[in-house]
Amino acid sequence: MSASSARWGELLKDLACDLAGSLLYGVGVYTFALKGEFAPGGVSGLALIINALWGLPVGTVSLLLNLPIVALTFSTLGRRFFLKSLRTMVISTLIIDLLLPLFPVYQGSRLLAAGFSGVLLGAGLSIIYMRGSSTGGADFLIHAAKRKAPHLSFGNISLAIDGVVILLGVPAFGDIDAALYGMVSAFALTIVMDKIIYGAGSGKLALVITNDGPAVARAIDEAVERGSTLVDVTGSYSGMRRTMVMCACSNNEVFKVRLAAHQVDRGALVMICEANEVFGEGFRPPEVAQR
Repeated sequence: MSASSARWGELLKDLACDLAGSLLYGVGVYTFALKGEFAPGGVSGLALIINALWGLPVGTVSLLLNLPIVALTFSTLGRRFFLKSLRTMVISTLIIDLLLPLFPVYQGSRLLAAGFSGVLLGAGLSIIYMRGSSTGGADFLIHAAKRKAPHLSFGNISLAIDGVVILLGVPAFGDIDAALYGMVSAFALTIVMDKIIYGAGSGKLALVITNDGPAVARAIDEAVERGSTLVDVTGSYSGMRRTMVMCACSNNEVFKVRLAAHQVDRGALVMICEANEVFGEGFRPPEVAQR
């Protein structure tokens, strides 16, 4: 495949994800949160508050609110991320202000509206994030924070920012329930976002303390075709020198790894840890910072 064809293929993937993610995001904001009279957080939540107070269009207000945030984070996030996000912002604005008003909004329980709003927002933002873009606003702040502190969770950063906006919804919508439903939406958004973003690259880390590390590593390789790392360790109580076998594997391989270890050494200590993200051969390719 030529370089030109590859670029066009990536562009088509970006556009498809922009459309799918922005549609889910827009439905979460317009179809559920707007009629439910709560702010789910972020710039879209501020736009809903302004809509409740003065009736201005949600998508357009979101786009205008993004401008000063973009100016503050441009140097950190870079030109390429800005251009991709600008395209996503325009698409989401058009969907919210022009497409979704043609369809009916949800008129049922505010609790259900909050739950579905959070799920749809989380799913939409995750699709957009994983293509290296954003819907602007608080997303720019989240990505900037991730660049400065990569260990932080997308969902937790979002939850912290959303808390301020959710509280602002109380005087705007006129009742304390607006904050409670906003929290439900933000919590659902956080769970869904972390499950999709981290779940897509998550796995397990098996740590096996054994007297025969090379044999355990060979058994694991034969069982699941995964390489292992051998580390010399010393027990603090016994003073005995043993070997720790470290193996990163997928969720559905971890049982075979444990079984292989105990078939070689029934007395082996096997610890299974969560690995939120695993990059490298056999897993997700390494992420490269985009500038």
